[in-house]
Order: sequence, then C-alpha cells, then structure tokens
Amino acid sequence: MDLPSVTSQLERSPVGARTVSDRDDLERALADDGIEFLFAMFVDLHGKPCAKLVPVTALDQLLEEGAGFAGFAAGPMGQTPRSPDLMAMPDIASYTPAPWQPGLGIVQCDPTCEGELWPYAPRVILRRLIDRLDDAGFSMRAGGEVEYFLVRRAADGSIEVADAKDTSSLPCYDARSLTRMYGHLTSVARMQSQMGWANYASDHEDANGQFEQNFGYADPMVTADRIIVLRYMVHSLAAGSGMLATFMPKPFQHLTGSGLHMHTSLWDTTGSSQLFPDAGDERGLGLSELAYHYIGGLLAHAPAMTALNCPTVNSYKRLGAGAPNSGASWTPSYAAYGGNDRSMMLRVPEGNRVENRCIDGAANPYLALSAQIAAGLDGITRQLDPGTPTTVDLLTITPEHATELGLKRLPTTLPEALDLLDGDSALRDGLGKTPDGDYVDYFIDVKRAEFHHYHSMVSAWEIDQYLSLF
Repeated sequence: MDLPSVTSQLERSPVGARTVSDRDDLERALADDGIEFLFAMFVDLHGKPCAKLVPVTALDQLLEEGAGFAGFAAGPMGQTPRSPDLMAMPDIASYTPAPWQPGLGIVQCDPTCEGELWPYAPRVILRRLIDRLDDAGFSMRAGGEVEYFLVRRAADGSIEVADAKDTSSLPCYDARSLTRMYGHLTSVARMQSQMGWANYASDHEDANGQFEQNFGYADPMVTADRIIVLRYMVHSLAAGSGMLATFMPKPFQHLTGSGLHMHTSLWDTTGSSQLFPDAGDERGLGLSELAYHYIGGLLAHAPAMTALNCPTVNSYKRLGAGAPNSGASWTPSYAAYGGNDRSMMLRVPEGNRVENRCIDGAANPYLALSAQIAAGLDGITRQLDPGTPTTVDLLTITPEHATELGLKRLPTTLPEALDLLDGDSALRDGLGKTPDGDYVDYFIDVKRAEFHHYHSMVSAWEIDQYLSLF
C-alpha cells in the first residue's frame, strides 16, 4: 500500500479530530467521551505496551504524581528490583478514547524516576530527538504503514491463517478475502476515524491472512503513539473474534513478511512549509538538496539502523528473503534509494517524502523514528551526497552487480546488525546516555541476550538435519 499525497492529506478533515492541550481540554474530552477509566501507558524497549488502569476519579493524582510502576517488572527499562519506581507522567496531548472498549481512554506517558525523565524510555528518547530536530530548524511529518497477520492456533499449537479460504497464490488486494474479513477490517477503520486518525484505506496485503490499514501522517510522536494504540486495538478486536493478530515480521516461512514502512518528510519549525520538494531537481525525483542530504544520512547509517528497524531474530527471516509464493519478497537487501520503485530500501514515490521500507513489524516506532532523525540530521550536517538514484531491480540483482554499483548489503542476522550499531557514533550519540552509559550499549546487551537465548534452543530443523546424518 502507499500513503496519499501530502496535498490530499492536508485537504482531508479527520472525523473526530480535536486538540487536547491542557487539563481543561482533557476534562471536557473525558466527559464528552463518557470515559470512566484511563490507561496510563508507555512502552518498554521492545515496544510492549505497559499500562495501569486509572479511574477518572483519580485524575488529579495521575496528573500531579503520575502512575507508579516497578520498572524491572515492566520489561527492559534499565531498572533492577532495587530501583525506585518509574512514575509514568501523562502527556495530555496524547489522549484518545478507545472506542472499541466503551468507557476507556488512553494517555501515553513519559516515564520519570525521582523527578527526572527516564532516559531508557523509548518515548523520552524520541522526545529528545524531536527537540534536536527543532534546534536544527526543522520539524518532521511521519506516516506508518502497519502490516499484520490474522491467525488462529491449530490443535497442535502451530498457527494457521485465520481465514481458511484465504489460500490464493496471489492474494493481494483480493476483494473476496477482504469481504470475508469485512467485520474486522471495518471495525478497525471505523475506530481509526473515530479517534481522528483519518483512515483512508484498508487492504489485503501480499500474503494470505495479511492486512494493512492506513491512517494520515502526523508529527513523529503522534504517529508513534498511534502505531502503539493501533497494535493494541487490533490485538483486542481480533481476540474478540476468536483470532490472533500478529505483527511478527515473518510468522510463515512461505509467505511475505510484515513491514512497518515509514514515510518521512522535513518541514520548517512551524510545520507550514515543506522542505523536500524541488521541481527543478536535476536527478529527476523532485527533491531538494536538503532532502538528498537527509537521504545520504539514512543510507550512510542504514546497516547500523537495521538493528533498531529490524530488532528480532525473526526479522532476518524477512529481510532480504527470497521470493515467497506470491512471487516477490518486497523487502530490501541493499542500502539504496530510487524513485517509485519498491525494490529500494528508500523509495521516493513523489518529491515530498521518503519511504523507508526496511523497518519491520517488530520495530519499536519510537526507536525507529529516533534513529531515522539522528541519521537524517547527520546527513544534513555533513551534507552527505547519496549519489545518483538506483534504477536497477534490487530484488533480482546479483551480488556481483551490487558490488559493481557500490551498494551496501544490509545485515543478514541480528548479531551482525548489533555489531554495526555498536560502531555507529551518530546513532550512539542520537539515542543518548543513561545513568549507566550509552543507551545503544543497553539496547545491544538486551538484544544479544535475546539472540543467545534463541541460539540455545534446539530446533526441529536441527533434529531433521543432524539426527541421523553422522
């Protein structure tokens, strides 16, 4: 799928859109929406939503003191069992009703510890990068394409596509499959619009049982918040229908994986003037020199960013995989950019934005956008030139031809990506410091432990391959 043009989005007035900027606005919104309870929510390193259910009768306490969490129990948040509580302080502007659960509202929170913003919190990291963007004289708009599968558990514990009739070898955009999932898809679309997100399309994606439901772009924090809420909503609605929703990058070996393609553009600090379009672009993509420097930064740091964009063992079953049943993997293998070409890592569908197709469904959107801002700013600061746009098919290119073109191959395993992240000074600086050192080191330690745990498991493949080989 794709995002509509900037012009068409600017002309659209989201249903239910409103501004909640202070306590009075929040109290009015809670009353208007009939909210009885609030989720005070934040995410851990993995992007897992953590929340406390707070009655609106305790709103004063929530706004003044925050909601307390034992951070070690919540997930990778840089705490031990001996650490002081994390206090999740609500960002009032993030308030949204949860229309699929009447009476429930959600506020995203910035975790603090002993009165200070907690630098291990992904949302706090993104907030700092947005401030850095503002200091440089820019603002950003971001839009995410969230892909997911609807599955069921089989009797033997394995998973299967929830729709037993969704078996076509070419299922993408199939109207019949959309119709069979009409109830689920229209519920999600309706809820998106009720929350003011400007849903504009839902489609069956390239794999059996795979879907995407699109909403309008916004500033990076709003988009990241919405991705987290969307995942939670889709999980909830699927469970209510006896299904499982998964954003896992590659749940089926023979099917296309799920991405989180992210479209970004830079604007002035007021958000009124676009800085990427240039009708006189001699390279033919309609981009300004600023946009090319931004792309240069994304390409220079692409191998290292992959650890954040594709943060799980399973991610590398999707990234650079061979063609599945449908005929194309739709995932990049090389750090390259081009025009309206889905074989590129960075696709420029039109001169006002750049799509990063590397990011997958397991990515923490706060960290993925943080890395993109840090890389893009580094490209702008150093005036990096990405070279001429690539015009060859990168889904079928040979390694020898890619080498001739000077293309960097993206990492093929999580440990390789983590090693590259370890050595990237711009991303290390961008993700910031914690009381115990650089956040990059903490992220790498958590993910290396995750890989070693995976690597210690004996798989069915090993049994089949080695049991009687010797």
